[in-house]
Amino acid sequence: MDVLGSSFLDISTRIALASLLVAFALTVYRLVRGPSFADRVVALDMLMLIGIGFIGVMAVVTSEYNYIDVGIALALVGFLATVAFARYIYRRAHLPKDDQLDEVAHAEEREQYREQGGRS
Repeated sequence: MDVLGSSFLDISTRIALASLLVAFALTVYRLVRGPSFADRVVALDMLMLIGIGFIGVMAVVTSEYNYIDVGIALALVGFLATVAFARYIYRRAHLPKDDQLDEVAHAEEREQYREQGGRS
């Protein structure tokens, strides 16, 4: 029975590592391809999750369960990074667009020109 259990665990970890490798490749493709900044942020978050999965599988393969602590720490740091990115995207979405900023700047320049006695 031990032989069956160890071979099943070996096959399962190989399948898990292969699946994580495929997920890693597809996520890197999404990170490079984009098209938006939010897609890239989600891809980075997914890479962090794949890394945690890889750490978990390696902990099972090597029987060194101290790796789980590293995975938990990575998850906490990844969560904080995701929150920071989400806040950045939120602020960026609520700022005026560059065209609107240019119009505001030109309007201020025209107003200063008028105040100095010029015509517009």
